[in-house]
Amino acid sequence: MSNQMLNQNPRKSPGVAAVLSFLISGLGQIYNGRILRGLIIIGIQFINVLLMFVFIGYLTGLITWIWAIYDAYKLAEKINQGSIPGGGISA
Repeated sequence: MSNQMLNQNPRKSPGVAAVLSFLISGLGQIYNGRILRGLIIIGIQFINVLLMFVFIGYLTGLITWIWAIYDAYKLAEKINQGSIPGGGISA
């Protein structure tokens, strides 16, 4: 039996998580099993799109986007190290 099969949490690729969040903010978190966190980030980005009409959304959207990429990458690393359990809907 492989090590991955013995481990209850499947390994997550930090690179895939980061690329998914690069494409759509929050998608990397969903890939990592943090569905609620991913949906919250998607919701924040939706609000940022609306705020672009008053120009502040450009700044807040960029900040949220960069943070989501970083967070998805670090979350996948922590799941792989066993620091936090993978899966679930927690934030």
